Amino acid sequence: MTKALFLDRDGVINIDKGYLYKIEDVEFCEAIFEVCQKYQRDGYIIVIVTNQSGIARGYYSQKQFDTLSEWMIDQFAQKGVQIAKIYHCPHLPTIDKECQCRKPKAGMLFKAAKELDISLEKSTLIGDNSSDIEAAKNAGLKEYYLISSQLDNSYNIRSLKELL
Repeated sequence: MTKALFLDRDGVINIDKGYLYKIEDVEFCEAIFEVCQKYQRDGYIIVIVTNQSGIARGYYSQKQFDTLSEWMIDQFAQKGVQIAKIYHCPHLPTIDKECQCRKPKAGMLFKAAKELDISLEKSTLIGDNSSDIEAAKNAGLKEYYLISSQLDNSYNIRSLKELL
């Protein structure tokens, strides 16, 4: 089994501008490529796990999400980082039925573990929201980092640069 670095997308990989789906609106977070390069050197595979309720809300389509995702994978590849896979939850409980993939539930992490032969206990998650951290805990990850300063101090709040 391998270990993974799980990354939330909006707020960790890119600046969270709310329902991002256009390439021209992407602004990568400072140090994200360096953090991924470090973890990759340390034997981790890189996996993105992201809630994307903008699809359920009709703000953008699955195809628009896929186009942006493919572009992001290419941007990482140009920096020497291989994204193993992007998992996303397109649901919103008030629109769709309840799902198991929307963080804080751990469905995306469990699916990645099964499909990519990942040891969750040896893996790490970086998120910017308490739901990311709760998903990590619910999946049995032992290491997780919150990189936002806007949440309560009961979590280990850091910047991406501190993870280098």
